[in-house]
Amino acid sequence: MGDPAITYPLWPPLVSGCPRTGTDEVAYPVEVDYAYDRVDPELFAPTGPRTGLARWAPLLPPLLAPGLGEGDTPLLDLGGGVYVKDESRNPTWSHKDRINRCTVSAAVGVGAPGVVVSSSGNHGASAAAFAARAGLPAVVLASTGAPPAVESFLNAYGATVLSVPAEARWGLMREIVDRLGFHPLSNLTTTHTGHAFGPEGYKTIAYEIHAELGMPAAVFVPTGYGELLFGIWKGFAELRRLGLTDRVPRLFACEPAAGGPLAKAMRDGVPAAHVPVGPTAAYAIDCSVSGYRGVVALRASGGRALLVTDAQLAAARAELAGQGLWVETSAAAGLAGLRAHGRSEDGPVVCIATSSGFKDLDTGTRVPDPIDPTWPAVERRLRAAGMVS
Repeated sequence: MGDPAITYPLWPPLVSGCPRTGTDEVAYPVEVDYAYDRVDPELFAPTGPRTGLARWAPLLPPLLAPGLGEGDTPLLDLGGGVYVKDESRNPTWSHKDRINRCTVSAAVGVGAPGVVVSSSGNHGASAAAFAARAGLPAVVLASTGAPPAVESFLNAYGATVLSVPAEARWGLMREIVDRLGFHPLSNLTTTHTGHAFGPEGYKTIAYEIHAELGMPAAVFVPTGYGELLFGIWKGFAELRRLGLTDRVPRLFACEPAAGGPLAKAMRDGVPAAHVPVGPTAAYAIDCSVSGYRGVVALRASGGRALLVTDAQLAAARAELAGQGLWVETSAAAGLAGLRAHGRSEDGPVVCIATSSGFKDLDTGTRVPDPIDPTWPAVERRLRAAGMVS
């Protein structure tokens, strides 16, 4: 992506960005290209079968790993032209299932003896699930502060979980790749490039939104490294390239105010940026470094990077819960960005909700207070809740 004139074969997938354009300061990612002139228009027919990612196989890398029913998540109407794409309905309850169907397929394609991922949350759990489905061992390098629920998740899939200091994870992952030949499913570079196949899975979110709603005016995306943001933009850009629409929506990257590397990159006009990260409940997207993909998506869509506070995240999470959607704090960033910064577009807007509330750090830590099983005690509790006058 640093120089679109440079191309490489699809196999083996490059896992450390472009070796010819990268510098000591910036690693440029690579992306998968397609013979768009050979795409059958019936692929996007409104009566197409709902078969998850497999439906879009002609515009995806080879899906060599078996699926788990990922994709086809609901688009829910909150009213006022605001919709939520609820990615918590995926098999491991997060958007990461879309990319791991693709990245584990890469591991299968190169005959890797196993996979390794650096993650303390959704990515690790999803990678472990798809690796198990493909019959591959998985090593997950998790930080010592990982949520207990996520560790239980990982253990259930048979992954080998190594809890190490966060700053040690990437060096150890590189050693596992070099020494054992395991295929890396997460980033290996100084500024984020990630796996080339990953965003290809994310772009199916755009396909699904367009199939159900048409082209929205804007999409608000919880943003860490920017892979999800880029994937959604690429999906809409492909729809335009194929003549199915004449525009793409504006994309808004919604980052925790405690960090915000993409916002800094946009302010400074650079491909990627590093920032210090303060404390935030949005641990899944509290990234200290951005990648070039996010810059591309915002520039090409005329979008912006928005910073949201923990208070705004909590309010958005509560609003979604009031609509029957329980999401983790990070997953509420899209709606938080919309509510905090408003909308200037005419037409419907979509907020991406990335994962389930089961993934939050405080999940399962509160024990309900017992009460006497008598009507007076119950009545007092109901009165306190505003249910009894």
